[in-house]
Amino acid sequence: MYYIATYDVGTTAVKGVLVSSDGEIKTSELVQIKTYFQQDYKEQKPDDWFDAFCQIGKKFTSHVGADKIKAVIMSGQMQDLILVDEAGRPLRNAILYSDARAGLEAAKIQEMVTEDKLEAITCNHFDGSMPLAKLLWVKEHEPEIYAKTRQVLISSKDYIIRCLTGIACGDATACATAGAMNLKQMTWDEELITAATLNLELFPPIKYPHEVVGTVVEEMQDLCGYDQNTVVYAGIGDAGATTLASGIASFGEFNVNIGTSGWVATISDSPLDLHGRVFNLAGFSEKTYINVVPFFNAGNVHKWITKVFSEGDSLDYEKSTKLLESSVPGCHGVLFLPYITGERFPVIDPDIRGAYYGITPDTSAEDLTRACLEGVAFSVRQGLELIDCEVKSVSLIGGGARVAVWCQILADVLGKDVKVYKNADILPAKALASAVLLANGEIADYGDFVKTLQDEDACITYRASNDTHEIYNEVYRKFVKLYPQLRGL
Repeated sequence: MYYIATYDVGTTAVKGVLVSSDGEIKTSELVQIKTYFQQDYKEQKPDDWFDAFCQIGKKFTSHVGADKIKAVIMSGQMQDLILVDEAGRPLRNAILYSDARAGLEAAKIQEMVTEDKLEAITCNHFDGSMPLAKLLWVKEHEPEIYAKTRQVLISSKDYIIRCLTGIACGDATACATAGAMNLKQMTWDEELITAATLNLELFPPIKYPHEVVGTVVEEMQDLCGYDQNTVVYAGIGDAGATTLASGIASFGEFNVNIGTSGWVATISDSPLDLHGRVFNLAGFSEKTYINVVPFFNAGNVHKWITKVFSEGDSLDYEKSTKLLESSVPGCHGVLFLPYITGERFPVIDPDIRGAYYGITPDTSAEDLTRACLEGVAFSVRQGLELIDCEVKSVSLIGGGARVAVWCQILADVLGKDVKVYKNADILPAKALASAVLLANGEIADYGDFVKTLQDEDACITYRASNDTHEIYNEVYRKFVKLYPQLRGL
């Protein structure tokens, strides 16, 4: 038996889970990450990611011994812009996926390439959140940094891989969010990148998660705790890891992820042509695609309303839970538009903000709290409706899956039973570990891992209520009218 060190380099924290080769969780660690805000700019320091990785690595190796940890594999936030120099050092803060500063640059690229051609190449809508547009922003606003740039990385984990191995790479899932990859060919598109007046040579090789990048270089051993024999794999963007961990395997099986941000995802054998309303990603294996409706606003909405009703600086989730448990479906007519940080799907509007509608003198804290969670659930329903197919099943993963009232709200809003895995927090780690097992020939394919999630004893099922679903149908009809009325204010 050996151990696999798995990591998720997320927006709010770096989480490490040590998984044994027989699928058992040995230990886990979490280190919080700071985000730097300036108006609508959202940035993080790449070395904060690496420092957190190293803190966790030293704890893992002290726990079981470095010689027993044979592999490191990571997932990470996608659609970032991370610029490094010849030595692999960051030239500036990473520009995060939710930062849409490059709207003008995106419009310039659309003019140079044409919107139709962009969509034909990338199979996705193109806007200012795309790393390609952000790279043009850097070239035009920070030319001295662009001139020093030798490699462009798209996922937070890729910076750590570059530090550990000295080799730059990207995974197919995360690179599909760059706005520069030909999705059907799984390659960077030279014509597109050149037309945008950018340098193709800056973009790294694209790999699948189970492919080896290298081993830990000698000078990193003392920093991270892992020895030179530790194999580092390409890993996968966070959407890929959570989709694999959600137990979906075919078109019409849906996973809802409620983390800080969120998404609705299904699996198919081709990109979906929905004119930019659905994001198409490369899957975790060849000839598979993940079809995603991503949201800026999900768990951050729950965190915000919890903070509003908390006393002091700490978040009182216990109070929030009590308010939710005392609330009623429909919130006595109160609706909440959950776009507190702008939104990209199901509406594409970085300037829209959150809003309550329907407040009366009788409106309670319970109504205001529940309306926030219902608003996110309505966004999820809009996302499901964009993908026009029979909904065979719905699973839920992410921090939101720990909020029982929210799980029931989702089931009732969607009118579908919702399956929540009891060990949802650790499933992405096990999914990552399965890529190492695949590389080592210990499982035949990713389907072998998905089969392990099908046991009914491994999940809690929230049953949809027909009566409550009818209540929500009426509320939902009102909800979808809110954004068109508020747009442009």
